[in-house]
Amino acid sequence: MEAWNQLTTRIEELDALGGAMALLDWDQQTYLPAGSGESRGKQSAALGRIYHERFTAPEVGGWLDTLESGALDRVQAAAVRNARRRYRRATVLPSRLVEDLSHARTAGFAAWMKAREANDFAPYAAPLQRLIDLSREQAERQAAPGQHPYDALLEDYDPGSTIGELRPMFERLGTELNRFLDALAGRPHPTLFDTPLDVEGQRKLSERVLTDLGFDRVHGRLDISEHPFTVGMGTDDVRITTHFHADNFLAALGGTVHECGHAMYEQGLPAQWAGTGLDKAAGMGLHESQSRFWENFIGRSEAFGRYLAPRMHGIWPTLAVSADALYASMNRVERSLIRIFADEATYNLHIIARFELEVAIMEGTLQAIDLPAAWDDAYRRIVGVVAPTAKEGVLQDVHWSGGAFGYFPSYTIGNLYAASFGARIEADLPDIWQRVERGDFAPILAWLREHVHAKGHLDDAPVLFREVVGDRDPVEDLVAHLWRRHGKLYGVERSVQA
Repeated sequence: MEAWNQLTTRIEELDALGGAMALLDWDQQTYLPAGSGESRGKQSAALGRIYHERFTAPEVGGWLDTLESGALDRVQAAAVRNARRRYRRATVLPSRLVEDLSHARTAGFAAWMKAREANDFAPYAAPLQRLIDLSREQAERQAAPGQHPYDALLEDYDPGSTIGELRPMFERLGTELNRFLDALAGRPHPTLFDTPLDVEGQRKLSERVLTDLGFDRVHGRLDISEHPFTVGMGTDDVRITTHFHADNFLAALGGTVHECGHAMYEQGLPAQWAGTGLDKAAGMGLHESQSRFWENFIGRSEAFGRYLAPRMHGIWPTLAVSADALYASMNRVERSLIRIFADEATYNLHIIARFELEVAIMEGTLQAIDLPAAWDDAYRRIVGVVAPTAKEGVLQDVHWSGGAFGYFPSYTIGNLYAASFGARIEADLPDIWQRVERGDFAPILAWLREHVHAKGHLDDAPVLFREVVGDRDPVEDLVAHLWRRHGKLYGVERSVQA
């Protein structure tokens, strides 16, 4: 099939270009000199333009037309379906818009960093508005007739998910979370573990934990950045960054474990499907399910506390902390300001607030200049706290500085998926918690490799999820998990009405 061979050759070329762009982005957030942003912007824009032009070339559409009229096996059919969707979305964007977005993302990140350093939203407002305007134009061009503009952006991150499904799901989850938080209100909090620990010791422990969990260090590495992230240039080059906090060890370790979950998914994607586009994640919600599963379901478990304590004592021999104390501290429930430091029970309230703001942005009712006040209002109503400074509020996340509108729902989708995956794994691996305590994570990773990672993007994430868990209710699975873990820790039981 000549058309198939030509299409896969082009996809391999595009994957190579995408890897180069990802590498530039990784370097920008890790080692790029402070004065090199302008040249990096030109490099990223040039590669983005070339990628767009090569992907949207007329011959690609011709190959897809030929393949769609022929007999295809399941892998080919899925590859053509995904390529057609991406091709349609890309061809409606002029090269000018693609290049403008690339420039705006580079400028947006630099402005965000400057604004955070100054703890002042003002330097960020104009670059962010530029990104908003360009993202709205992108959504308008990509939206199907009658489609909500936010749905057009969601397709970049979670194909198969829509605002019509997310709104009621988030509303139900928010109601259940507030019911849970009300039940915990007034109960004494577990003691917070806040002993300062040296960054070098934290780095050593993070590297040990990464290895134990199953991160392939031969084909990956750990570095430092302002905001932790993972980038994959293919299954054989996957890079993690984290951010160590001398006075907040558990949050820093949680970030490392979170990124490890992303990285192990990237390393487990089906390399044999290179060139088809199916060797990619089926959606960012599914990607987040892997990071949140390891960070929360495993990394905040009682068994993980028993795994962690002796390894901490190996690095800090005089440290006075028990496994039970670590477990209790990891599972404190408290409304707080910073999303990445939020506990399992309140985390999704942070996402619900951002979802509301992003929808308003895409509907044109919210401009960049109004975001600080809108953020404070959303946090007061939904999360129950108000940030005293911009750095702790509207400037806390990097995502909008890269134009990633529509990404935030992936976190809550991921939490919901992770809860149902966890329930299935507990049923399939009855000794899971004994294994975690021993540091034997291989069977858990093997389960995820078989049921999730190896599937690549053969189906969209909602379809793959249902194939794995059946008719399970992910909202109920997540809420039940919170009641079992945190409810027990706080001495409250779920009522029949809940």
